[in-house]
Amino acid sequence: MKKVITMIVAIAITLVSCSEGGSAAAKISKADEAKVVAKNEAAAKVPVMAFEETEFNFGTIKQGEVVEHDFKFKNTGESDLIIVKMKGSCGCTVPKWSNTPVKPGESSTFHVKFNSAGKHNKQNKSVTITCNTASGREIVYVKGDVIAPAKKATPKK
Repeated sequence: MKKVITMIVAIAITLVSCSEGGSAAAKISKADEAKVVAKNEAAAKVPVMAFEETEFNFGTIKQGEVVEHDFKFKNTGESDLIIVKMKGSCGCTVPKWSNTPVKPGESSTFHVKFNSAGKHNKQNKSVTITCNTASGREIVYVKGDVIAPAKKATPKK
């Protein structure tokens, strides 16, 4: 019985407070709306990593060769682009980058080295970039075909 009375009192207080000009519910709603607007404005000011290419095809190479490529990108967003980390999909794919923030409108590059030692056939490796873009990460790829070196002919006896 006490629970029912408590619930009725709570409903009555809510109805009375809502009938007074500018209800608490409306004030909370406007405050939440302001937070959403502020969050959307902040999201619009994030950096954008716009690549000239997100995939580099190194073609056909012999096993053991090392291929290198510079990925070019531009920050087309409205705040500094900061690259926190880059990681290749395996130890054969090694990225190098600058820790310098890229200002809005500026371009930059990072270097990727692929070592084909011990690899054969089609290769498709990725580099994951952890940065302060809206998604928090970007991915580029290096791919191609690794062929085994020609076997030396063994002399007949």
